[in-house]
Amino acid sequence: MKLSFLNRTAELKRLQKALTAKNSSLVCLYGRRRCGKSRLLQRALNHYPHVYFIGDERESSLQRQALSVEINRLIPGFERAEYRTWDDLLQRWYSDAPSGAILALDEFPFLAMSSPELPGILQKHIDKEATKPVHICLCGSSQRMMYGLVMDASAPLYGRAREILKIAPLNAYYLKSAMRNRNGEKIVEAFAAWGGIPRYWELALEYSSTFEAIKELILNPLGVLYREPERLLSDQMRDTRQAASLLSIISQGCHRLSEIAARLGKPATSLTRPLAILAELGLIVREIPFGASLRDSKRTLYSIADPFLRLWLKFVEPNRSLMEAGLIDRVGNTVVKQWPQYVGTVWEQLSRQSVPYLSINGHQWKPASRWWGKAIDGEMMEFDIVSSAFDNDENVLVGEAKHSGTAKDIERLLIDLKSNAQRCPALKGKNIYCALWIMKGVRARENVFTADEVLEVLK
Repeated sequence: MKLSFLNRTAELKRLQKALTAKNSSLVCLYGRRRCGKSRLLQRALNHYPHVYFIGDERESSLQRQALSVEINRLIPGFERAEYRTWDDLLQRWYSDAPSGAILALDEFPFLAMSSPELPGILQKHIDKEATKPVHICLCGSSQRMMYGLVMDASAPLYGRAREILKIAPLNAYYLKSAMRNRNGEKIVEAFAAWGGIPRYWELALEYSSTFEAIKELILNPLGVLYREPERLLSDQMRDTRQAASLLSIISQGCHRLSEIAARLGKPATSLTRPLAILAELGLIVREIPFGASLRDSKRTLYSIADPFLRLWLKFVEPNRSLMEAGLIDRVGNTVVKQWPQYVGTVWEQLSRQSVPYLSINGHQWKPASRWWGKAIDGEMMEFDIVSSAFDNDENVLVGEAKHSGTAKDIERLLIDLKSNAQRCPALKGKNIYCALWIMKGVRARENVFTADEVLEVLK
């Protein structure tokens, strides 16, 4: 089932503006696979003279031949010549392309891998004084390679791009439009499985429920997404072993750098950069407690950021032998039993994201974080949501995210939350305001936020 075009309004506007500029331009799009880059690009190309070509892993001579066939649709006779080099092909393109024409090279990293000289040749043609506006758009799923080709200071194309757009996963609000008339609780559950990847949403819509889709797409060895994390990592890294090991260890509950290093048998200093790369890719998140310094590495925790990857690591990776043996239902039963707890983690994440968009007790709040540590009496404690007010850092919001609850629970939970907050050393002397985020079982009211409210403000 094909989704309608969701969001991307700002990206589309910037893309079209760059590709219709009076002077020749270079535009770059990058981001993880299945986020909708190609669809966005094709939508931006509509109504303008253009050539759209998807690179692959064939020899460069075959790629040039295939590209010349595509260009022939715009420039008749283009394919009749033999282009022995990329320089020959691009020189003809810049010479014969109509004014305002766009050459869009999707999966550009494949082209650059088979022809390492291509970025330098592109640079030469881009730097020439043009007699007419002719535009180049480069697109790729390998964030590592796109960075190295365009954004690294040593790259031939560095500083040439008019626009560099990172296409990130969509937020949970847009899943509401994709699923059509589902309530907030169902949307959060679906987001817990698929995250913000539009292609996953399209695949899941073919099934009657989130659980059925998980079983057929992820748990079944024949499913389209059964090996998706392997493909995701191979897009980004030459050697995926260390990254896969780090993700696996973090998913198993090792969140501190010292714990991760001990499990791998490596010095902690050797893991700082690999962990930073995974964070840059949006696969993990580095957290520090509210009020702590960014340099406080001892209190830093690492966790899996992407919901789909978190689900795969929790239920697929440790159970591959069972699933390969055809015992998919057994693993599916485990998913069902642990589902509320698993969804609760994603709900907590969405609840924190909603804080800057909510007015609570008459204040607007900064982005929220967690807090964990020892209370004044030495007891370990944790808060799901902590934020300070924009107008005064002395005003602090403390919140708790619950998967479910009842109206009778609310007053008790708020009283307990306020009492616990007063025992927190990081909040000593602060003006404390308390709120609850309860995904199901209650209606929204003052200082109590439900799934529907959270999704709406994340628009």
